[in-house]
Amino acid sequence: MGTVVLGTGSCLPERVLTNTELESIVDTSDEWIRARTGIVSRRIGGKGELNYQLAAKAARRALANANVEPEEIGLVVVGTISSHMQMPSSACFVQDEIGAKNAFAFDLNAACSGFLYGLDLADKYIRADHSMKVLVIGAETLSSRLDWQDRNTCILFGDGAGAAVFGYAENERGVIGSNMLSDGSLWRLLHMHGPQSSNPDLVVEDWSGAYIRMEGREVFKHAVKAMDTAVRVLLERENISIDEVDVVIPHQANMRILNKLIDRLKVPQSKVFINVNKYGNTSAASIPIALDEANSSDFIAKGNTILFCSFGGGFTWGAALMKW
Repeated sequence: MGTVVLGTGSCLPERVLTNTELESIVDTSDEWIRARTGIVSRRIGGKGELNYQLAAKAARRALANANVEPEEIGLVVVGTISSHMQMPSSACFVQDEIGAKNAFAFDLNAACSGFLYGLDLADKYIRADHSMKVLVIGAETLSSRLDWQDRNTCILFGDGAGAAVFGYAENERGVIGSNMLSDGSLWRLLHMHGPQSSNPDLVVEDWSGAYIRMEGREVFKHAVKAMDTAVRVLLERENISIDEVDVVIPHQANMRILNKLIDRLKVPQSKVFINVNKYGNTSAASIPIALDEANSSDFIAKGNTILFCSFGGGFTWGAALMKW
């Protein structure tokens, strides 16, 4: 008995930006990008594909998949770092867009861990009130937050949205447990400034534009170790071995991180759902997009034990286990 996924949905922008096209934008090459990241293409938002618009489309698909009406939703949470406005939240726009008139709504800023933090939050709310249904969305339009002359970042990220409807079920399915963590002392390794301050006394001295900035090698080392540890602690806490896990859906950062994590966890790659080659790193949207594709392609079967793990700016990271 517990918190279950009632339905999933996703939405990707129409425009596909290939590595070859990037060669005309920044000093890079298709071969260089593939070798270091495993990414072949990513989606880039266009007109009518603002953050909340992608999120709302993913939400409608998740609601339809769950056979749940918008009015049944009690909470809308959007994990994002790239909403088109600072205020109102992307979640408030989504609530209005889909007609979830009985819900309260807010954004959750945990970078790439946004959806997992939202999953954990939904689980807590639903455990407290079994009648509640929660819509958790990861949505990013990171193309609006990239320095397109910085080849260390602009080749990695893409736009998109994924959503899941959570509710309560009286059966053996549901969230088994989660392990969420953060470390604010390492923020400089992966961060994004906001708009420059209009108050001269509050100007950030090292402000370098409202773009994603990343120390790739350092992030790689921290990301693999952090996710590995988070997963191991969670498995031990829940008395589950890695061999009992049927499906792994990790944050789609890049193939180097994924391969290293797979190696450290000693899990067969056949159990790991990977789509980073198609979409790049979509931050908070990556896990729900992957979950929806795994769900719709029958990569997941009823009764499967699913392991999620993620790592993002903050630093934020964590892992979650669910019986499908």
